[in-house]
Amino acid sequence: MANKRDYYEVLGVSKNATDDEIKKAYRSLAKKYHPDVCKEPGAEEKFKEVNEAYETLSDPQKRQMYDQYGFDGPQANFGGGAGGFGGFEDLGDIFANFFGGGMGGQRSRGGVKRGDDIERLMDLQFEEAVLGCKKTINIDVSEPCTACGGSGAFSKSDIQTCSKCQGSGYVTIEQRTIFGMTRSRTVCPKCGGRGQEIKKKCEKCNGKGSVTKNKNIEVTIPAGVDTGMQIRVAGKGGAGELGGEPGDLYIRFRVKPHKVFKRDGDTIILSAPISFSDAVLGTNLAIPTIYGDVSLKVPAGTQSGTKFRLRGKGVQNPRTKRTGDQIVEINLVTPTNISPEEKKIFESLQNIDTKEKKSPWEKFKSLFKK
Repeated sequence: MANKRDYYEVLGVSKNATDDEIKKAYRSLAKKYHPDVCKEPGAEEKFKEVNEAYETLSDPQKRQMYDQYGFDGPQANFGGGAGGFGGFEDLGDIFANFFGGGMGGQRSRGGVKRGDDIERLMDLQFEEAVLGCKKTINIDVSEPCTACGGSGAFSKSDIQTCSKCQGSGYVTIEQRTIFGMTRSRTVCPKCGGRGQEIKKKCEKCNGKGSVTKNKNIEVTIPAGVDTGMQIRVAGKGGAGELGGEPGDLYIRFRVKPHKVFKRDGDTIILSAPISFSDAVLGTNLAIPTIYGDVSLKVPAGTQSGTKFRLRGKGVQNPRTKRTGDQIVEINLVTPTNISPEEKKIFESLQNIDTKEKKSPWEKFKSLFKK
């Protein structure tokens, strides 16, 4: 046992590692060094070493004995079991665990196949996205075939047990590998995993058990969605086969910009233009919000760029359901075309400012004087 590496070192985990941490480390290393995947020199030995370490550390009793006595503990039986595959029945199981579906294909037992998921892009107006709405979308939906009742056969007498798999949907195959003869289970190639053979297919659905129809469906759009977000509509995707459930419909949104409102997450921003006299004397404004007008008092002497917050007048977060705020930014509008009377008024104001106090520009320039 002198040449054996510590099992915790082999998996790269601490001695206090949890079962989940051990399993995660094992899966990563076993996938990395699997001889059918890794072509590095010594990959086969590393693969066996990883499996041996996992077989011990994944078993509570073996792990306790190993922690207490090491490799030489009483009745120790570390490693080796199942030909060094850490409890896996065969190569098919290894691939099934690491690569999803393994050698068995994508059909589930019985040949039933779930329909494909589909995605559609939907354009929304700003108000529709913020407030939520109902929209109608045209898609192809799956429905059971009325002619065969979902069996895919022309008649009941056309359905019989598969002669190759005897109704199990799977067959066992043997193959020679670097580890010797191995057995693996795979979907029956004759019936496609259904366990039954159809002598004559349904003429309406061509043996699928379902038909596709084009329909308009109504979709509820939750309040607060934004560009790039998507929702799932269960069961409105592609048609399933042989009674398999349909896939799902995913709707991704693209929100058109508003001519006045701007959105920043859950916050709505509005620039409110006011006149010079309103800024000096103060005023009350009826501020537009997505929910209707709100009165805002602008105090005397308000500067351009001043921001006011309207609580709860923003966007409802579709996940937290919390409603954001609306920010109103004051934008002082300088008149460009004024009447002779207005010009005289502004000139008199300018003369008063010059006599009684420095103008804002003069105060600014004075900062540069030494």
